[in-house]
Amino acid sequence: MSTSTLNYLILITVIVVAGISQGLLLPVLSIFLERQGVSPGVNGLNAAALYVGSFAMTLVAERLLGALGFKKLIVGGLMLVMLPLLLFPYFAELKIWFVLRLIVGIGDSALHYAAQLWVLLVTAPEKRGRYISLYGMSYGLGFSIGPLGIKLLAFGDAVPFLVLFAAMAAVLILVMMKLPDTKPEKAEQGQLPERRFRRSFTWAWYALLPALLYGYMEAGMNSNFPVYGLRIGYDANEIASLLPFIGIGGLFLQLPLGMLSDRYGRKNVLMTAGLGGGLAFMLVPLTGTHFWLTLILLLLAGGLVGSFFSLGLAYAADILPKSLLPAANVVASFQFTIGSILGPNLGGQLINWVSPGSMFIMLGCMYFIFAITGVLFRRKREAEFVLK
Repeated sequence: MSTSTLNYLILITVIVVAGISQGLLLPVLSIFLERQGVSPGVNGLNAAALYVGSFAMTLVAERLLGALGFKKLIVGGLMLVMLPLLLFPYFAELKIWFVLRLIVGIGDSALHYAAQLWVLLVTAPEKRGRYISLYGMSYGLGFSIGPLGIKLLAFGDAVPFLVLFAAMAAVLILVMMKLPDTKPEKAEQGQLPERRFRRSFTWAWYALLPALLYGYMEAGMNSNFPVYGLRIGYDANEIASLLPFIGIGGLFLQLPLGMLSDRYGRKNVLMTAGLGGGLAFMLVPLTGTHFWLTLILLLLAGGLVGSFFSLGLAYAADILPKSLLPAANVVASFQFTIGSILGPNLGGQLINWVSPGSMFIMLGCMYFIFAITGVLFRRKREAEFVLK
């Protein structure tokens, strides 16, 4: 096995455990708070702390990566995620959980930024679609496994956190032993133009919006679906069985959608997937507590929009100069964080003040609007990208 292949597999392993951490923490903690009688609005606000931490890291991630390098940033991210896992079950207070989620968010953001930028920079353009799809599938795999931790609550409230801690400790050892200590190329950094973040968003705003939608969907579903399920009559085991199918759908369709985007264009695939995924989400409230109908809709919706983040990054890489890719990666992470903060909060308020099913109506409308907006982006794509 070549060194580059081994490095890529290690990065994939890191992303899998990062997906597990997000897929497990949000629903398990939401169930704890719902049992304590905390309102959905406060529940969602507390969950958003994770993404406030992620937002804070996004602001300094580029400079930290340049100073520390890929390996040290990944090691630091893993440790920041791991330590709060030992404290969550023993300090069940909203204020303490807010701080702990903040720390987890900082760590998760560091992991994602370092890993996805490394993959983008070292991947040849002709293999970009394949590698980005595999990256997205790896995160989707972890995201799908995470909610199964709800079933471990039967053995004790601390068990899901301890199991996740052990898994992340094993990955930390692997990273420290095998991953090379490298930094971004100085030449690459020197080629970044002034106002690179504004330029990358101005030139590729439609390619970067999927990160916002994916963050909204992921955080909103993980935080609010357990509350939605409990409110309409599902029990914790049924919720634990249903929630992973959003990520499983992404696993099934990630690579096929990536291949279709190579053939028919990434924007066309994003628009079509947005329409189909939005419709599937809007139909969920109509199924009530029909387990299998809900499962099928979540599988379909997750499959269609589960590749939004990776497809959006690939689309941005297609239409932006290479020197703007690091900046575009920061903007995508920023968008993801904003969506992740909005998801639990807006969804929780909708459940609290409108109806449990209104969270799905809002989600579907957002994807519809995104798909329609794609027509406007096509009309405006006339200027060539010339760096001055």
